[in-house]
Amino acid sequence: MKNYYYWVALVVLVLDQITKRIVSGGMEVGDQISVIGEFFKIHLYKNNGAAFSILPNQRLFFIVMTIAVVIGIIWYIRKNRSSGRALLMVSLGLILGGAIGNLVDRALYGEVVDFFKLTFGSYIFPIFNIADIGITIGVVLILLDTMLDAKNQRAKAPGNGDIQRRQPIERSSAVVSGFR
Repeated sequence: MKNYYYWVALVVLVLDQITKRIVSGGMEVGDQISVIGEFFKIHLYKNNGAAFSILPNQRLFFIVMTIAVVIGIIWYIRKNRSSGRALLMVSLGLILGGAIGNLVDRALYGEVVDFFKLTFGSYIFPIFNIADIGITIGVVLILLDTMLDAKNQRAKAPGNGDIQRRQPIERSSAVVSGFR
């Protein structure tokens, strides 16, 4: 499918926006619905900062930075779309969709709707949304793609097809006897 990475971005964006509207339309901020006991809850939270609620009330900064990131990703996709690195393109599509999803919230409402809450014992993971999932999975897949690409590049390097036997290191008896 041509331009599949943009379709990936569109799917993330649409799922993100639909789920945010459903949750924010049916719940008040702070409301929680248990999905799996204390481990997984739907908890409506509106975040006017970045991940982990850092840099609160910096709406313009985040809008400008996100627009720059979106432009950068689109530029990079256009430049590298014929590279044959499908995993990289899917990764960028996931990040692009997530970035645009959170940008829409921030631009229209001044805050991002988060609602997935995970609790591990006494640790409560920061509340997140579908856009955040897309961004996170995209970053993990970029790391995987980078490792796979590096491995492929090493395999293609000249001389890697030749098996060379290394000669054992000869040790003089003087050096060996000095360590007894």
